[in-house]
Amino acid sequence: MAVSSKVIVIGGSWGGIQASLAVLRKLPANYSIPIVLVLHRLRNFEGSLQEVYEKRIALKAVEVEEKEKLLPGHVYLAPSNYHVLLENDHTFSLDDSELENYSRPSIDVTFMSAADVFGDNTIGILLSGASKDGSSGLKYIFENGGTTIVQDPDEAEVSTMPLSAINSIPGCQIMGTAHIQAYLLSLHEH
Repeated sequence: MAVSSKVIVIGGSWGGIQASLAVLRKLPANYSIPIVLVLHRLRNFEGSLQEVYEKRIALKAVEVEEKEKLLPGHVYLAPSNYHVLLENDHTFSLDDSELENYSRPSIDVTFMSAADVFGDNTIGILLSGASKDGSSGLKYIFENGGTTIVQDPDEAEVSTMPLSAINSIPGCQIMGTAHIQAYLLSLHEH
């Protein structure tokens, strides 16, 4: 599989699982852009997020592992209790340093590292959530020429995260999950 020149990074918290499933549900198994999904979850949560996605989407859902290569057709799930960083060689590194915005994994950390590696080929999407994590990362993507999308706060289960991003990034696009899904499908190269 060819290495993609683009990356899609999606962040969410409360309500983010349902919103991300709504966005990813119709993407084909051979989707041409790798997707990295950072969701806040309880630190002692033992259930498998991977299984939740495997049963409901066509893309291959995998939990990020150290030095794993970023490939199309995959949704990479941030593991519990680790920050996920993208490296210049398009691999992942995991970091268990301090919490950022009371979170590990932090959406900001992943969004910023994606923008550092992919620049204006970064598509950042922030979904439903009850914290402000993701706003400064999404702003960083915007400042580096990437595409920034925020779930419509009226549709989000919890609007704190989308509203925080909208307030800090006047140029972000606001879309419902069906519109986000249609946009991502339009980027797919057959």
